Amino acid sequence: MTRTPALFISHGSPMFALEPGLLGPKLRQFGAGLRDVRAVLVVSPHWQTLHKVRVLATTEPETIHDFGGFPPPLYEFQYPAPGAPDDAAAAARLLREAGFEVEPDSRRGRDHGAWVPMRHMLPDASLPVFQVSMPNDLSTDTAFELGRALAPLRDAGVLVVGSGSLTHNLYEFRQHIDDPEYAQQFADWIADAVARNDIDALVDYRRRAPHGARAHPTEEHYLPLLVALGASDERDRARRIEGGLTYGTLSMDSYAWEPPAP
Repeated sequence: MTRTPALFISHGSPMFALEPGLLGPKLRQFGAGLRDVRAVLVVSPHWQTLHKVRVLATTEPETIHDFGGFPPPLYEFQYPAPGAPDDAAAAARLLREAGFEVEPDSRRGRDHGAWVPMRHMLPDASLPVFQVSMPNDLSTDTAFELGRALAPLRDAGVLVVGSGSLTHNLYEFRQHIDDPEYAQQFADWIADAVARNDIDALVDYRRRAPHGARAHPTEEHYLPLLVALGASDERDRARRIEGGLTYGTLSMDSYAWEPPAP
């Protein structure tokens, strides 16, 4: 079995499910090219838990429509992929070994941070998809370490995905503020740092990146990038998957860290 990639996906707004834009077809192409993937692990900012990490051990997770005020067709979507209890147990064990407090969760479903991008990348919903929560006190440092802890799953056929948004200023989104220049500057800085594998800069982005605090007034949608980065290593080739800008300020850029071809 070849090593799976590590992946960061910008899921932007829930409307991404209805409006694939530039990124949707690229995710579909990426998914069609996957080999030797048995299951998908998603870390999403829409499942935050108090202090402990929770791991989704549900056999058949329901599709959660955890948003409001969107068009009715969005609430009709279902993503009926099975869960992966055995892989969830393996993820929990690795996280405990890395010092995280972990509890299984056999009741929760999948939030839109998981099913919306998976709907584009794996539209037939045949692969098991489970989630690992983000503790609400997760920092940039510990998000990277969480990804490091999960990295061995890549050698066992599990695709590790951080799902967030490369820029995520909800005030500007809701006020319809159209200022693509700053968002693109931030996205290009991230692209350069990823290409150089500058882990220190990416962890310390709020001080080093242009418009870091504006791009992420709160950090929950940035942290999944660091989870995916943590799950990568020096053998991987980092690849930017350009997604363009939606709503004037939301960058949909995504990243894949892929092992060298055999």
